[in-house]
Parts: sequence; structure tokens; C-alpha cells
Amino acid sequence: MAGHLLLYGANGYTGELIAREAVRRGLAPILAGRRAEALRPLATELGLPWRTGALDEPATLAGLLAGVAVVIHAAGPFVHTSRPMLDACLAARAHYLDITGEIAVFEEIFGRDAELRAARVGAVPGVGFDVVPSDALAAELGRALPAAERLDLAFASLGGSWSRGTLVTMIEGLPAVGWERRDGRLVAVRPFSATIDLELPGIGRRRAVQIPWGDLATAWRTTGIPNLRTFTVLPARTLRLVRLLVPLLGLFGRPAVRRRLQASVRRRVTGPSAEMRRTARVALWGRATAPDGSSVTRSLSVPEGYATTALAAVECGRRALAGELAAGASTPSGAFGRELLAAIPGVAWDPH
Repeated sequence: MAGHLLLYGANGYTGELIAREAVRRGLAPILAGRRAEALRPLATELGLPWRTGALDEPATLAGLLAGVAVVIHAAGPFVHTSRPMLDACLAARAHYLDITGEIAVFEEIFGRDAELRAARVGAVPGVGFDVVPSDALAAELGRALPAAERLDLAFASLGGSWSRGTLVTMIEGLPAVGWERRDGRLVAVRPFSATIDLELPGIGRRRAVQIPWGDLATAWRTTGIPNLRTFTVLPARTLRLVRLLVPLLGLFGRPAVRRRLQASVRRRVTGPSAEMRRTARVALWGRATAPDGSSVTRSLSVPEGYATTALAAVECGRRALAGELAAGASTPSGAFGRELLAAIPGVAWDPH
């Protein structure tokens, strides 16, 4: 595909990881963001071109995307940033990829499928840890049990921590509620209430708690399975604390409180160290169940979440740049098939 690859948000924690991985893979993306002083040092170090532009300035965005064929959008919270960037991609006829995990963002982008097809622009939200490995897991389960009516997905981190941008995005979503998909519809549920017991690779038997996760939007579209729930394994102490805080979610949702929490995160949080990214892993588990009670279970493990995001985003960007992305809104598995996860180093499926 003629044109350049542009990485917006390159100066953020995850954006920098994507930039470095792109260079390692032999790509030369244009680094982009709002502030020159934040971009210039990284661009100089990596020998890459760079551009600045604000998402709230359409004219500036038009210039930013001049000659660009594919955008990897890595600047959240995506509930605020995805729409202007997608609008700019539509105007520039550039494919759009992002690393969101926000259900509302997935739903909005999938809702623009007809517009994207008419413009011959492809859009794949969630090309990082959210949701490349779990979407591939869902796809495998759907193929293994075509009659499935329910899908449960879960993950657990073996080491690792959060980046500043991830925590800021999570806080922006407060007051959070729980979600699941019933008969194809998103339905609000009491947060952190339901639990399931499961066997995770590298961990053993654990109890997982229900959370809202991006797969509630993507796995449904990948598999057509109408009833979905998503879970994570939390340490018992953390889960007790989370449940104590649930009644206070309304307070945390006040704009002034959110701003103070986000300011504190920006001052104090960086992200996982290089050693942590090298050694930590994430285990994923899924179970598809048919109306007759028969079920299929699969599990896999992948590198630490931010490491996986960099690997997956660059692979998706490379494939889109090579002309492998069709017009319209797609999930990662829908866009690139089984080959996507197979191309990411460090992925290990459990034998079954």
C-alpha cells in the first residue's frame, strides 16, 4: 500500500514501546503527537521523522496525515481521542488502528462500518494486548464449538504492572459499571459480583471475578456467540479492597475527583520496567458452551501485556501497510485471521 505509517502518541509509555519495536522490525514510522519537545528526543534517537498536531484541530490533523496510509493511534483515553483521529483517517483515506480496550470506543467504531466501507478505509480497534490474544482465543473456541451460545473469557497477569496512560484511561471511565452480553445486547451488571473457578496455564486453579473488558464488543463480532462474560484473576486482598470501594464509585465519577486522581497518577506512575516486560507473562483462558451443555476449553499465555501490545500493534501496522486490511470495521482476528497471533513471538497455546 502506497504511503507512510504514522504512530500518534509516540511519546507515551506504550507509544515509545511501539516505536522501538517498529524500528526493530525494519519499519520507519512517522512519530506524532501534540508536543515537539516530547517527540524530538525519541525521533532523533531512532532516526525517524516526526510531526506535531493536536486532535482538536481538524486542519492540523489533515496536514499531519498527509501522505499517510496507516495510523497506529496510541494516545488515550480513547473515549476522547478515537473519534477525531478516525474522522481524520476517513478524510485522508488512511487505515486506522488503535490500542484501546474501552468498550464504548469499540462499539462506536463498529457502528461506523458502513461509513468506513464507503470510504474504502479499514479500522481495527484493539490491536494491543486488548484484544489481540483474547480475540484469537475467542475465534478458536468459536471454530471448535460452532453451536456455542455462551462464551466466558478470563486472564491473569504473572507479574507486571500498569502504565500511567492505562490508569488515566481507567479513571476516566469511572464511575464504572459491570457489563456482559446477553442475547447479543450489552447489559449492565453489578461490578465485581460474579466469579468462576478455572485452570490457567502457569498458575493452576484460580477464582476469577467478572469485569467489563473489550472482548464484550469484539468477541461477539468475531464469533457470533450471543452471551459473553469477561473475567480477571485478582489477589484475594485486592478483590476485597475493590469490593469495599464499589459503593464509592459514584464519588470517583465526579469530574473534580477524577482530575485529582489522574493528576496523582501522572506524577507518580511510570510503567513496568524493562526487566518486568521481559519476564512477566499473561495467561488467558476461555470456555465456549452449547445449549446441550457440551463445552470446549482453551488456554494460552503471552508475553507481558505492554510487550504484547508493542509486538501486536507493529504486526498489525505492517500487515495493513502491506495491503492486507480490507475496508470496514474489523476485530483483529476478523481482519488478519489466525496468522496474526501466530506471527507474535512468545505466544504459547496449552496442549488440549
